[in-house]
Amino acid sequence: MTQAFQTAEKPVGKAGIWGWMLFDWAAQPFFTVVTTFIFGPYFVSRLTSDPVSAQAAWSNAATAASIVIALLSPILGSIADRSGSRKPWIGFFAAIKIVSLVLLWQAAPGSPVLLPLVLFSLASIAAEFSIVFNDSMMPTLVAPKDVGRISNTAWGLGYLGGMIVLIAVVLFVAASPETGKTILGGAPLFGLDPAKGEDARITGPVSALWYLLFILPMFFFTPDRQKGEPLRQAVKEGLADLARTWREVRQRRGILHFLIARMIYQDGVNGLLILGGVFAAGMFGWSTMEIGIYGIILNIVAIFGCLVASRLDAALGSKAMIVISLVLLTIATLGIVSTGTGFTAFGLVPLSTDSTGALFGTMAEKVYILYGVLIGLAFGPVQASSRSFLARSISVEEAGRYFGIYALSGRATSFMATLSFSILTGLFASARIGMASLLIFLLAGLILLLRTPYPAGRP
Repeated sequence: MTQAFQTAEKPVGKAGIWGWMLFDWAAQPFFTVVTTFIFGPYFVSRLTSDPVSAQAAWSNAATAASIVIALLSPILGSIADRSGSRKPWIGFFAAIKIVSLVLLWQAAPGSPVLLPLVLFSLASIAAEFSIVFNDSMMPTLVAPKDVGRISNTAWGLGYLGGMIVLIAVVLFVAASPETGKTILGGAPLFGLDPAKGEDARITGPVSALWYLLFILPMFFFTPDRQKGEPLRQAVKEGLADLARTWREVRQRRGILHFLIARMIYQDGVNGLLILGGVFAAGMFGWSTMEIGIYGIILNIVAIFGCLVASRLDAALGSKAMIVISLVLLTIATLGIVSTGTGFTAFGLVPLSTDSTGALFGTMAEKVYILYGVLIGLAFGPVQASSRSFLARSISVEEAGRYFGIYALSGRATSFMATLSFSILTGLFASARIGMASLLIFLLAGLILLLRTPYPAGRP
């Protein structure tokens, strides 16, 4: 196998590389405080009076977004290769994401649930499309030996950015609906009323402002490819390129095997990202404050995991890092679904149900957090090393096309994970059984990845 990765002819300065890495810093708060730890659990536990149905509705919204992302990502990536510039596309989808997040403020308790579900779906679609174009810039920035380092470092920066926003929400905004006081004992900033869900609803506008501010370094300092063909011609030629790519990828067996494996295991990863927080909220009745602290713990661990992985990726390779991460995620998911209010390991290990009255006062909650630590260690590396795996196997000229297909591989069947959760949760009235379905995706993807050559390269 030969390695097809190439870099741009002109070296990229530190400001350009840091501008690119700060994209993850800018983008992550949406996934941290809106999707996983604050707004999602708020939607499930406080916006409606039926947590099981709300979990299914949240999952369905994620499913709809995933289908749109899967269908359009390869097309947009191919068009971008022909049009040359990535930044205009990122700017266009950033505007959609920012507006959608600002409007989440309208999701007050008792209000119709359709609007926040639509806005969440639009923000998710715009976020993922922006990521396609940002990721496709990576092969132009550094040498092959450094892609794993900057990919994992960027992901670590993302978790740091998400954690900073999460900490700010937990300490100064999230408050008990009963007392109206934050964990520090004061009133929430800006006079926000937790009884009206304002401490959770504000995460939409805050994430939008954070994103707007911190994508600017990428626009100012990171070099973009020169403008290529006019848009109409780029669309025509891009679609033709995509058709050729589909034929070509079947001949590049290594890349094909990797994309299929990633398609499957990423389903499980996406399911954990989308459903992990709402599952905890449903099981333990955690408030915004408790969910937020849990998220802070996971993000601190995730930053450490990414920093370690940035070095291990260079020493062991991207494939080894993905395998290690998937093993940790499988163990963690098995632990989560085997835990109830008075037991873990499917009842083999009984746990006291007595509560200290403090945060995470029961033993089951503490055990759940320990499993969450494993998730935190693996979340970043499994995704960062996946994109560096592909970056080491393609050329600059085909980056848009292949990262579009890469996005497809991450979303093509991702609705299967959330859909299986929805179906099994509704069928058995048990979110635990729904979460257990994620194990199938993680294990199947791991088995296929073990049979994939690294780097994929050309035949």
